Amino acid sequence: MRKDITFTSKGLRCSGWLYVPDDLKSGQKVPAIVMATGFTGVKEDVLPDYAERFVAAGFVALAFDYRFLGDSEGEPRSQVFPLEEAEDYRNAITWVSEQPEVDPRRIGIWGTSYGGALAIWVGTFDKRVKAVVAQVPAIQHPPPMRRASNPEGWDRLGELLLRDRVERYKTGVVNYMKVVAPEGEPCYLPGKEAYDGFMAIVAKAPNWRNQITLESLEKMREFDAVSSIELMSPTALLLIPAEKESLIRSYMDAVKATYERAREPKNMIVLPIGHFEIYREPWLSKSADAAINWFKQYL
Repeated sequence: MRKDITFTSKGLRCSGWLYVPDDLKSGQKVPAIVMATGFTGVKEDVLPDYAERFVAAGFVALAFDYRFLGDSEGEPRSQVFPLEEAEDYRNAITWVSEQPEVDPRRIGIWGTSYGGALAIWVGTFDKRVKAVVAQVPAIQHPPPMRRASNPEGWDRLGELLLRDRVERYKTGVVNYMKVVAPEGEPCYLPGKEAYDGFMAIVAKAPNWRNQITLESLEKMREFDAVSSIELMSPTALLLIPAEKESLIRSYMDAVKATYERAREPKNMIVLPIGHFEIYREPWLSKSADAAINWFKQYL
């Protein structure tokens, strides 16, 4: 059902797992789903739970590690540049489209959390994609609105990033910040919910690193995954947000505004949960079934 694969992106090796239905007939080609995990995540964390359901439903599924993360190549480690990850995503689409079991005209993409935001961006601009599912997607307001919601915090981080930029230029040093930490310790995603949520996920992913380069934070705050979402149509978009999301300010307002701007075909299924509950039953199966139904309809 699952085999180790590699593909190249910007001259570096990306590591992945290809899931193929075991009942395919010789020469049969089926739709493929290319999967994107969450913030700083690796393919071992939540992707297998969904990939196994997708392959059981008759799809080929590809889970992979972005460059600089997991088993993929790239230095410095733990670098998260959204547009570079989108490049890896698109190269994964190219690779899977060339596989003998895959119908290249029927490609879907699925992303969770930060991977959901990347799936939206990729689905907007890459017209090989025919259907997008973004669950608990890290949708945020545009940068000016983000700053307006917390100008002191925005500017304080900006000052830190400028100091890092100068130091990086002068010395080449790579500075890091923890992704999550126990209460009271500095990190990018503070709070017990984030810490407990990540710890539960990465229990299955021992090669995950609790760190991110400061340069990544600079690139992330400049990234706007949904600014051009009107261009996605006729690609079909399904959003599965968490109504009780607390990791992102004004989350449901941003999600609803994004959905309103998107064009048909589209749908939104709002789950009455917090961010990390989607990876536990019954919500794991509910979200996977919703994605499968969407892909069956549009691939």
